[in-house]
Amino acid sequence: MGVYLITGAGSGIGAALAAVLTARGEEVWLLARDEARARELRIRFPGCRTVVADLAEPGSLRGKLEAQELPGRLDALLHVAGVAEAGRVDGMGAEVWQSTLAVNLAAPAELTRLLLPALRAARGHVVFMNSGAGMYAPPRLSAYAASKFGLKALAESLRAEEYEHGVRVTTVFPGETDTPMQVRLHEQFGLPYDPDAHMSAASVASAVVTALDLPRDATMSDLTLRPGR
Repeated sequence: MGVYLITGAGSGIGAALAAVLTARGEEVWLLARDEARARELRIRFPGCRTVVADLAEPGSLRGKLEAQELPGRLDALLHVAGVAEAGRVDGMGAEVWQSTLAVNLAAPAELTRLLLPALRAARGHVVFMNSGAGMYAPPRLSAYAASKFGLKALAESLRAEEYEHGVRVTTVFPGETDTPMQVRLHEQFGLPYDPDAHMSAASVASAVVTALDLPRDATMSDLTLRPGR
């Protein structure tokens, strides 16, 4: 049985990953922004364990985590939580940039740093859920794309640094996926939403699990997924 910690398990791809891993009997830890969300996650995923910390405040993560029980070894840390706000560069203030970079980039970096001892102990795996916007920056998504370009850089540096410790690092670049975030973005762009034109969160989760289950002599460093139609 492996030990996995997932952020963003409240919906979308994170919830799909939590469902897959709990169904196969793994020890699953879920990070929640507050105790109310933690209770919801424990009800939704019986047997999971929760950690409470707010990714919107990366500087508070160390204190929050040190005050709670954490796994001594960690087979995988899966960074799935993320935020996106559509808007032109000339219309987005500093608060949007700060909040987006905090959740999507600074918090994953800090959470990884804090959990590296447990990951090294298990020769574990770090998965960063990126985006197609992490390879190409579309209009009206500059803050989101910048955070995802930065997340790609974080993954590449971490992969090189942790090779000697046997920690594997995978970046996942999914195209449009049927998640609440996609619904909100379509609304912000004023576009019609067709879930059948998107990948399911379960399909993305299945690909991530394939990367996690690779034999130790291989690493899927970058995984790009696109809708099948």
